[in-house]
Amino acid sequence: MTSLQQELFQIADEIRGVASYLNYFADNIHTTEHAHHLMELAGRLAGVASNKPTEAIREGFVDGSWQHFSPVIGVEAVVLNPQGEMLLIQRSDSKRWALPGGVAEIGPTFSETILRELWEEAGLRGRIKRLLGVFDGRLWQTESSWHIVYLIYQIECREFLATPGIEAVGAGFFGRDRLPTQLHPGHEVRITKCFELLNSETYFDLADSFQSDLPMLQRPAKHTE
Repeated sequence: MTSLQQELFQIADEIRGVASYLNYFADNIHTTEHAHHLMELAGRLAGVASNKPTEAIREGFVDGSWQHFSPVIGVEAVVLNPQGEMLLIQRSDSKRWALPGGVAEIGPTFSETILRELWEEAGLRGRIKRLLGVFDGRLWQTESSWHIVYLIYQIECREFLATPGIEAVGAGFFGRDRLPTQLHPGHEVRITKCFELLNSETYFDLADSFQSDLPMLQRPAKHTE
């Protein structure tokens, strides 16, 4: 995925979020119509970015996404064996290696979700040790039409015989200097960072608002005499 495609996907995802928000709070038919038109534009733009017809990406990008006006939350697991090697699974879709994980669903907590994903993808049970970091996928080479934020947890296991589930074709432990050459997009940089975070504080993307041009619509106007 090129940087231009990633930028177009980000714009399309933001348009989709605005459309969902407008549709949810619409108080008249005209606003609803505008919301639907924006959603169609988002789908068309995503089609342009992916070089696919709009209908080909509608199911995953447009249909069923009317309540999607926040980033998608992904959860991933960092599991180390006694030798300090990190668990990776080989995905069945891309055949590339990645941290175990998936998209959080409504209902379970994020901690419960990643423990379930670890079990489904690698056959391991464990206990949450700590939150290693919060990663905005756009800043960490994730190739996706969605705006994804990853919560990466370190998990302690008692057994280390990893066996792939139906969403994986392989599972194993790898040292920091002996990672697979075929890693899923974005995982190489996150895996490298996670090795660093094992002896560091929880990571988050730094930002400040001191010099930012912040919106004033929800700030009360100052009255001067």
